[in-house]
Amino acid sequence: MLTILTLLASSFLCQGEEPPLEEEDDFSPVTYGSNIRLMNVHTRHRLHSHEIPYGQGSFGQSVTAYPSGEDPNSMWYLKAAHGKHEKRGTPIKCGDIIRLEHIKTRKNLHSDNFQSPASKQQEVSAFGENGVGNELDDWKVICEPGKHKHEIWGRGLPVMFQHVHTQKYLFTHKGFTFNAPLQNQQEVTCFDKFDDPENKWKTAEGVYFKPPRVE
Repeated sequence: MLTILTLLASSFLCQGEEPPLEEEDDFSPVTYGSNIRLMNVHTRHRLHSHEIPYGQGSFGQSVTAYPSGEDPNSMWYLKAAHGKHEKRGTPIKCGDIIRLEHIKTRKNLHSDNFQSPASKQQEVSAFGENGVGNELDDWKVICEPGKHKHEIWGRGLPVMFQHVHTQKYLFTHKGFTFNAPLQNQQEVTCFDKFDDPENKWKTAEGVYFKPPRVE
């Protein structure tokens, strides 16, 4: 099924465009099974991964923030927490525990207690095989109060991702940028400061599955 989703993502992405904020009467939820890019609200870089390992720490597949909205290595598949399942098209609620699977390499967004190479914060990597990882792949969706209708994650609206195991937040900062072979890509880490501007992400380009119709 994931292969089909990948083809859909390649065919129907609105390349280089950012979705407008949804009007109150036209609220569009982010749903399980969707293929999306996530953009950091502060730096406007997309969450990104690739088959380049870290040279220290976990030596796992590196995760960065990438400046372009067109790279296929910035696509992620939204799915339920480790050991759980949610029907495709089900809206993701504020407070849900989710996983983000990197579509190109089928590894999950992951964090643990290794130090990151540039800022020496908590490392973020991509982990697992064929979408199977462990409980360190779980992230809690933290919504900004009052901005998400019915306490459901809305497209184009800022959220934070809290790593469930360590309670730190997915973070990137323009002050920590790599040289070759990750030229102009920002380091992505977990940071313990709540509600820091660099902790906030929103959906950008993607293929979204609509919620099932209620008869």
